[in-house]
Amino acid sequence: MKKITALYADENGEVFDAPNYSGVGRIGNEFVELKPQDLIKLPESVDLMFLPNRKAVGLKNNKISTIKGQAVSAILPAGYTRTFLPAFEKDEKNSKILPLYGYTAVVLYRDELHAAAIYTDENHKWNPIHYNTRDLKKFVRRVKKDLPNNRIVNQVANCSLNWHCLTAQNLFYRRWEAGIPTSPTCNAQCLGCISLQPAECCPSPQNRIDFKPTVEEISDVGIYHLTNAEDAIISFGQGCEGEPSLAYENISAAIKKIREKTNRGQINMNSNAGFTEGVKKIIDSGLDSIRVSIISAKNESYDAYYKAAYHLDDVKNSIQYALEKNVYVSLNMLYFPGFNDREAELDAWIKFFEKFPVQMIQVRNLNIDPDLFLDTMPEKYGKMTGTKKFLQTLKEKFKNIQIGSFSHYIN
Repeated sequence: MKKITALYADENGEVFDAPNYSGVGRIGNEFVELKPQDLIKLPESVDLMFLPNRKAVGLKNNKISTIKGQAVSAILPAGYTRTFLPAFEKDEKNSKILPLYGYTAVVLYRDELHAAAIYTDENHKWNPIHYNTRDLKKFVRRVKKDLPNNRIVNQVANCSLNWHCLTAQNLFYRRWEAGIPTSPTCNAQCLGCISLQPAECCPSPQNRIDFKPTVEEISDVGIYHLTNAEDAIISFGQGCEGEPSLAYENISAAIKKIREKTNRGQINMNSNAGFTEGVKKIIDSGLDSIRVSIISAKNESYDAYYKAAYHLDDVKNSIQYALEKNVYVSLNMLYFPGFNDREAELDAWIKFFEKFPVQMIQVRNLNIDPDLFLDTMPEKYGKMTGTKKFLQTLKEKFKNIQIGSFSHYIN
């Protein structure tokens, strides 16, 4: 019962344990034997996936060996940060790029499935039990009736019913954080973009908006949600759009119209913060909070991932301006075991937070094929500290920065 046992899947996707093989995880390109302190019981609402044309790997007779079946991965719910990737040996000739998920090592321990992860944040508002309810379609019809012919409402209705986006659904449930997509264009080409990917990569899990909402469409949705919802937040910069700061003229004008009608709730923007001019205009119009997507505090690493029309210094300028204007700043830190936790990356983050004391770090598992990511990023440098030590170091050095996974309502 105390042994950590590797798993594999057959051609039908049924999962089995491999009693003769100890469980192994992957950090970067290294295989590591998993220990009890690396594991947590598999959370509720987790998904298991097998990885096509990738053989499972385990430890047998103190040697890394392949197992006859396919590798198995856990896909964790929000609030959990993976510490090890699944270990596998890829069939180079027949394997395709994996879809955009956060692949996590999973094993059998004490006769129960366990994942290599830590619990990062608790927020009941994002529990899946609150979403995709029987009443959702009725609530969608209600808002469409209240805001007829509004293209944003139609967009997020589709996101709610077909893509099951939680932020989109909150508009119809009249509660918490609701997304208002605004920008069909972007100034970056993120490797793991969930709304637009090059044909040779993996399919995007949702479609980007193909229109530019008017000031009236934006403000009508914003006023509607902020006046009706509990702990109301409206957020620009959703998964179904590009970079919202590129639509700064309409967003800025809409925020002013919203605040002429109501002072309730919080106005947030999720942004790469690379277009500083647009970010400043939106902040000056009355933005309350900004969450900045970022993967690295090193120029070379940042550029390799975002492939953007701007650079990290532009992001820093935007963050500095937001802090000066008393806007609540959180970072959406895209996290990958074996990359962020390398010594050189950690050192860069320490220098970053010494200069830019943001209020929060939201650690998010990067949804991407592990091999695609590592093949794209710069040459490996420095040894890995491990996820737990990486986060613990930041907590100890920056006690005023909250580390979690979710956006929280700010009074």
